[in-house]
Amino acid sequence: MNKVRALPNLGDLRRRYLDEGRRMPKRVEAMLREDTRTGARAILVGVARRRRANRAEGQRLLHLSRYERVLWRQGVTHIAGVDEAGMSPLAGPVVAGAVILPVGYKLAGVDDSKKLDAAARDELVLAIKRDAVAWAVGRAEPEEIDRINIYRAGLLAMRRAVEGLAVRPEHLLIDARALRELDIPQEGIIHGDALSISIAAASIVAKTTRDALMRELDARFPGYGFARHKGYPVADHVRALASLGVSEVHRRSFAPVREALGLVPRQRALF
Repeated sequence: MNKVRALPNLGDLRRRYLDEGRRMPKRVEAMLREDTRTGARAILVGVARRRRANRAEGQRLLHLSRYERVLWRQGVTHIAGVDEAGMSPLAGPVVAGAVILPVGYKLAGVDDSKKLDAAARDELVLAIKRDAVAWAVGRAEPEEIDRINIYRAGLLAMRRAVEGLAVRPEHLLIDARALRELDIPQEGIIHGDALSISIAAASIVAKTTRDALMRELDARFPGYGFARHKGYPVADHVRALASLGVSEVHRRSFAPVREALGLVPRQRALF
């Protein structure tokens, strides 16, 4: 007597291989291909779509690590990506991140922090900090920004981040900058946060750190909207400056802040 094979529970299969993203065994895939139910076909289509997306993401990450792979092949293993966040805001520090990733590291979703939403950055930064050989942040405060100008303050924050690493880097990949005060081989890459996985990781660390700091400042200095706009010169922020005045964490060298203080705007320093 021939045994009748029981049809699989499609709800369980959908949960396992689509919702949870598990790898589908060949025997399960073959069984679904013989199944004439519409739900079985839908699961196969979904799995095929996910596989295409995974292959595309793999190629993107391969391209994103091209600078690192050149150095890894040369035996350079401790490569620090360096990037900053918060150059344009009217308030708060400028924050830099430095990250040394393991050789051959890939993490789905890593990208220039500006291309990611807050939820994605918050999830990715946990994995980056967990997996990194070393990571650190550095910052330059508003009074330092006002004293030495924002460009130099960004470099200062970057240098502090590199110097804060628990492992000395053998090479630096920096987003469009050069840290000449550091005796470490380095390369400045224009738009590096979109071209290097190490710099992208550093940009995520810098951005999430600074956003958290601005939420803290929002609690200390209510009314300016720091938690919402992170200190950037949006219309609401400029209106708050006019009504509330200038706080101690505002950058007094920036034109809208100087205007709120009744001062003549400074000539912008280029370097």
